[in-house]
Amino acid sequence: MAGESEEGDQDDIFKRRPETPPNPPPLPQNASPDPNHTAEEDDGEDEDEPKLKYTRLTSMLSPVYRNGDATSAFMVAGDKMIMGTHNGSVHVLTIPSFQSLRHYRAHTASITSVSVSPFPPPLPSARSEAATKPRVTSPESRRSAPMAPPTSSPRTPRHAQIPTTPSNSIYIATASIDGHVCVQSLVDPKDVMLRNFARPIQAVALSPEYKSDRSFVSGGLAGQLILTSGGRLGASSNANTNSAAAAASGWLGSLGIGSNPGKDAVLHSGEGSISTIKWSLSGKFVVWINEHGIKIMRTNLKLDSLDSERAWKTIGHIDRPKHGNWEDLGGGWKGRADWVNTDWLESDEEGPVVQNGTNAKHSVEKLVVGWGDTAWVLLVKSERAGVGKDAGERFSGSVDIVHKLFFDDCILSGLALYTPSLLLILAYRTKDDDDKPIAPSLETTPRRGVHHRQNGLSPEVRLIDVNTKDEVDVDMLTISRYESLAAADYHISTLYVPANQGPLQTQRGALGAISGSLWDAGASAGRVFSSGASIFSLPSSEKDKASTPPGSTGSGKVAPSTRALKEVPVAAIRPGLKIFLASPYDSILAIKRDLSDHLSFLLDHRKYQRAWELINEHPEVVAIAPDRPSGDETPTTPSKKGQSLADFLADDSASQTTLSMNKAHNSAVSKEKRRVGELWLQQLVSAGDWVTAGRVAGQVLGTSSRWEHWVLTFAHAGRFDEITPHIPSYDIHPALPSDVYTVVLGHYIHHDQSRLRDLLDIWDPDLFDSKSVISAIESQLDSGLATEETVEDGEKGRDWRFLLSSLARLYVASGRQKDALKCYIQLQDADAAMALIRDYHLVGALSDDIQGFLLLRISKEQLSAGHLSELEELSSEAVRLLVDEAYQGIVPSDTVVDQLQTKGPKIQPFLYFYLKALWKGGGSEKGTKTSRMRDRVAIEGQSFVEEFGDLAVELFAEYDRPLLKEFLRASDSYALGGAIAICEKRGYTEELVFLLSKTGETKRALYLIIDSLADVSMAISYAKDQADQDLWDDLLDYSMDKPSFIRGLLYEIGTAIDPIKLIRRIPEGLEIDGLRDGIGRMVKEFELQNSISEGVARVLYSEVAAGLDKLREGRRKGVKFDIEYELPQILEPDGEIETSAEAQPQLESDASNNLDDAGELPMSPGRSPKEAKAGHCVECGRVFHEDDYETLLGFACGHVYHLSCMLKTFPSSNPDSIAAAERLQARLAVDAATGNEFIESTRSVGAKVAHAHIIRAAVQNGCTLCRAVDDDDG
Repeated sequence: MAGESEEGDQDDIFKRRPETPPNPPPLPQNASPDPNHTAEEDDGEDEDEPKLKYTRLTSMLSPVYRNGDATSAFMVAGDKMIMGTHNGSVHVLTIPSFQSLRHYRAHTASITSVSVSPFPPPLPSARSEAATKPRVTSPESRRSAPMAPPTSSPRTPRHAQIPTTPSNSIYIATASIDGHVCVQSLVDPKDVMLRNFARPIQAVALSPEYKSDRSFVSGGLAGQLILTSGGRLGASSNANTNSAAAAASGWLGSLGIGSNPGKDAVLHSGEGSISTIKWSLSGKFVVWINEHGIKIMRTNLKLDSLDSERAWKTIGHIDRPKHGNWEDLGGGWKGRADWVNTDWLESDEEGPVVQNGTNAKHSVEKLVVGWGDTAWVLLVKSERAGVGKDAGERFSGSVDIVHKLFFDDCILSGLALYTPSLLLILAYRTKDDDDKPIAPSLETTPRRGVHHRQNGLSPEVRLIDVNTKDEVDVDMLTISRYESLAAADYHISTLYVPANQGPLQTQRGALGAISGSLWDAGASAGRVFSSGASIFSLPSSEKDKASTPPGSTGSGKVAPSTRALKEVPVAAIRPGLKIFLASPYDSILAIKRDLSDHLSFLLDHRKYQRAWELINEHPEVVAIAPDRPSGDETPTTPSKKGQSLADFLADDSASQTTLSMNKAHNSAVSKEKRRVGELWLQQLVSAGDWVTAGRVAGQVLGTSSRWEHWVLTFAHAGRFDEITPHIPSYDIHPALPSDVYTVVLGHYIHHDQSRLRDLLDIWDPDLFDSKSVISAIESQLDSGLATEETVEDGEKGRDWRFLLSSLARLYVASGRQKDALKCYIQLQDADAAMALIRDYHLVGALSDDIQGFLLLRISKEQLSAGHLSELEELSSEAVRLLVDEAYQGIVPSDTVVDQLQTKGPKIQPFLYFYLKALWKGGGSEKGTKTSRMRDRVAIEGQSFVEEFGDLAVELFAEYDRPLLKEFLRASDSYALGGAIAICEKRGYTEELVFLLSKTGETKRALYLIIDSLADVSMAISYAKDQADQDLWDDLLDYSMDKPSFIRGLLYEIGTAIDPIKLIRRIPEGLEIDGLRDGIGRMVKEFELQNSISEGVARVLYSEVAAGLDKLREGRRKGVKFDIEYELPQILEPDGEIETSAEAQPQLESDASNNLDDAGELPMSPGRSPKEAKAGHCVECGRVFHEDDYETLLGFACGHVYHLSCMLKTFPSSNPDSIAAAERLQARLAVDAATGNEFIESTRSVGAKVAHAHIIRAAVQNGCTLCRAVDDDDG
C-alpha cells in the first residue's frame, strides 16, 4: 500500500538528469596516471551540485494513506498541512511533527480543492498557545475516575477539543466532484457549512475575512464563478443560483418559515469549466482560470465606499495560448496559480535567509500562473486615480505580464516562485530522455477521480531563471506509481519559515526544542481527544438517508491517543522556504541545501579540497547530533515567553549549549578536517601532484603519527623536496620521532648540501639525532667527494663550504664550540667565529694560530694588494679581542708578538695594529668604561708596549709617524741609539731633534733644525725650551748672516733675551726685509710686557690696601667676654654661707657664651679643659668679677687674661718689649700697694695712649695660648 512506503534518503527521492560529460582535464606535468582513477570519477567531478534537497514524508503520513486511500488535494498553511483524499476525507496535521490534529470526512467523492481562511494563518506564539494547551490525562487516572453519565446518545460522536488559539482559529473549505463545498472550523466542530451546487466543483477559495463575511468563491464544470455569502451552520443546503430559488428562499424567510440559506451570485460564466480559483494575500483580488484564459477580478474587500460599484469587476484577462495541443487538450489541463509574498522567498545570493516582513499591504501584488505548457509572472496593481487625459477617473486596477515562459517538453503540475529570479516548477514530462514524445496511452474512466495511465514518466522539479529562461537546476523525482499518474495528480504548496530573530533556545538541541514547543500543541490535542468524527456520512439505506440529512454528523474514527511522537525531519525545522510536493501516494519536502549538504556533495564527488576549505571557513558545518526525545516523552508547556514561530522553527545547531558540548564540537571539527584533509592529500598523491600534496600536508596534518606516515610515503617516492618545507619544526604533541628529521637530513647530506644548511637553520637540534647527523657529515667530508677544490655549478668548493658550515652549527649545538670555531676559521666566516668567540670566550683556544684569527676577514688578494687602512678595518675586531685578552692575561702580548714576528713582512702590519691598539687602550669594551677605567687600561696597555720598545719604534716609524713622535716623548723603554739611527735613516728631523736633546746634544739638534729644516720658529722654540744662554748665543751667531733668521728673531724672540743685545749684534749695512716692522713689534712686546707688569702691581696694591683695612677694622673691634656676678649670700642656721639659687641660671647663661664649638673654653698650656672656663682668666683661672678693677686683656681669638698674668708669662726676645713689660709690671705693683684702683680712669688722654702703647709693646706677639697651639701644629 502507498501508505506503508518507507521514508527514503535524498538519493532515493530524486536523481539528476543525465548530461554529457565534458572531456576530462589533463593531468599536471609532474603527475602520473592513477590506475584507480576511473572515468566515472571524472564524471562525478564535473556534475553540478543540486540546489535543493529532499525528504520523503510518506512514512510519517500513514493515517492519510490508510485503507488504500490516496490524496487528491493538498495545501500547507502556517503550521498546518491539509490533505484531501479521493475518499472524501480531510486530514489536518501539524508541522513540523506531522501529527494528526483533525480528521473528518466531508465528501463522498474525490476532493478537488482546499482553501483556508485567513491565509496565511497567524503564526503560533508561546504565550497564547501555552494558555490554551489541553491538559493531558494519564490512562491510569482515566481508569480510576468515575464514569460520567452520558450526555448524548450513542449515535452522537465525540469531537476533538482543539485549543482555541489564533493559529488554530482557521476555516477549511473543500470542494469535491460530488458537487458540494464544505466549510469547517478547525476549533469548533459545530461551525460547519455544506453547500450543494449539483455539479462537480473543481475549485474553491475562502474570503480572507470569512469569519465575518461568510463568503467564498467556487467554480467547476458548470463554468460559473459563484460568490456564496451566508448559509446555515451545521446543515447541508442547496445553492440558489437561479432567480426562482433565490426568490422562494427570500419569501419563506420573510414569513419566518425558512431560515437563512445563504446567497449565491454568479460573478462570471459562459467560458467553460473553471479549474483554479485563488484569493490574493491582500484580499483585494481573485484570480481564476477557465477554458478561455486567466481572469483577475477586484473583490469587495478593502474598497472605499466611493468605489463600491467597482466590486467584483474584472480588471484583467489573459487569453490561453493558441499553439500546440491547446485547442484539443487545453480545456483538460488543470491551471495552477500562486500569489507571491516577495519577502518570503529565498535570496538570490548565497547566505542565510532574512525575513523582511510581509507585503500584503503593498499596492502591487505578484502572481505566478502555470497552465499547460506555459507559465506567467504577473504584477497586479490596485485601483488608482487617472492622470493626464484620464484625470478625474478612477481605475479598479491593472494586470501586467512581467515574464512568460513556454515549455515544449512538459506540462506544469505546479509552480512557485523560489527566489525573486528563479521559478520552481513541477514538470510532468511529455517527452522521454531521448526527447521523443510519449504516445498517449488509453486511460480508463476515472474511478473516484483517480486517473489511470500506464506510461507516465517521473516528474521533475526545475528551477528556471525567469530573466534568461534558462534551466538552473533539474531534479527527477522518484514517485510511487508515477506511471499511472497524470499531470493533475501532482500538487505544490510552499511554507516560509522565518529565521530566528529572537533569543535562541539554549541548553537544548534543535529537535528537543521542537518536540516541546507549541508546534506539538495540535499533536497533543490529537493524542488526547477524538479527531476522527466525520461531518458527512453516506447513509446505508434510504431510511437512514431520510433520517440523516447531508451535513449531519455521523460516526467517525478516532485516532489512537497513545501513539508515540514521530521523529521530526530536520528539513522541516530549519528556516527558509519549504516546498511540499504531493502525489496521490507520496509526499515530499524540498528545501534549499545548506552547508552540510554542500559538504556531503563535495565528499561524494571527491572534491576534497573544496570540502576541507569549507570546514575550515565554516566549522559549524560539522554538526553534533543532538539528543532526540524518546518516543513516550510527553510534551511539556514551554517555559519561555514571547517566543514566536521563528523560535520553534529556528535551527540552533550552531548554538553551543554547554562547555562540554563546545569541546566535543571542536574535537569533531578537528577530526573531520584531518579526515577530509588526508583524503585530499591521498587524491593529490594518486594524481602525482607531489608539490601540491606537500603544501597540503602542511595544512591538513595535525598529529605526529600521520606526519610520520606521510613523510615516509614521500621519502619512499623520493619526493623529499616536496614535503620537507612543510614538516613542522614547532612542538606538536606527541612529538614527531627524531628518525623523521634524521632521514630527511641524511638525504640532503648526500644530495643537496645547500638545503641541508637551510634546514639546520630552521630545525631545532633537539628534533633529530645530532650525533648521527654529525657522523654522516664527517664521513662525507672524509670521503673527498666535497673539498675546497671541487667545483659545483661553476663555483669552487661550494658543497665543501655548505657541509663545513652545517658541521659547525651542529658542533655548537653539541657543546663542541672549539671544534666549531676551527670550522669557521677554515671557512673564514668571521661573523660566526667572532660571535662564537664573544659568546664562549674562545680567544684562548686560538693562541697557537693568531695569524689565522687576524686574517678571518681578509682574503689572499686583499692581503697582497690591500691598503693599510683597509687591512686595519678588516682586522679591527680581531685585534680588539686580542687586546682584551691581553688585559685579562688569557692571551699574553708576548705570545701574540712572538707569533707575528716570525710570519714575514706581510703580517707585520697586523703586529703594528696590535701594538697600536695596546698603546691607545683600544679594547672592545672601551665605550662602556669610565674615564678613570679607560686611563687605567691605557696605562696598562702602554706598559705592554714598552716591553717591546725597540720593535714599537721600528713599526711606528714604518706605519705611523705621529704615533712614533708620541711614543718617543712618552716612553723611555727604547734604545736611544737605535731610535736615532732609525730617525736618521728615515729623515725624521723633528724626532731626531727630540732624541738629540735627550742625549744632551743640544747644539747638534739646533744646527739640525737650522740646516735641515731652516725653521727659525722651531729654533727659537727649541732655544726657549732649553733655557741655555750658550745655545742662544749659537743661534744669534748662526743667524747674523741670514736676514730671514734675523727677521724671525725680531718677530718671535720676545723677551727671551735682551733685545738691545740682539740689535747690537746685527751687522751694519746688512739689508733685512721688515727690519723696521720687526723692531717695532719687539718694542711693542716690551711695552706690552711693561703694561702688564704695571697692571699686576696695581692689582696687588689694591689687594694689600683691602687687607690692611680689614686688619685695622679687626683691631678696632672690641672683644666680648663675661664676668662673674656677686651672688647674694644667705646665712644658714648652721653658720654656713650659701649662694642664692635665683642668680645661678643667669651666671650659667653668661658663662656659656664663651664656650667654643665643642662647648668648652680654650685651654692654656698646662691646664685641663675643666679649668679653662668662661669668665675666667686663661692663665691663672681666677674668675672675673664686676668689681674687679685689674686690667683685663682680651684677644680676637676670644681668650681673656689679667694683664699681670699676661706679663708674667710673656716670652719675647725683643729688648724693647721686655723693658716695657717690666715697667708696666712695676707700675701695677705700685698701684696695688697704694690702693689706687681708678688710676686708669683718672689719667689724661695722653697718659692713656702712652699706657696702651706700653701694653701693645708688651703683648705684641698676641695670645700666648694660641701661639703655643700654632707652634705645636707647626
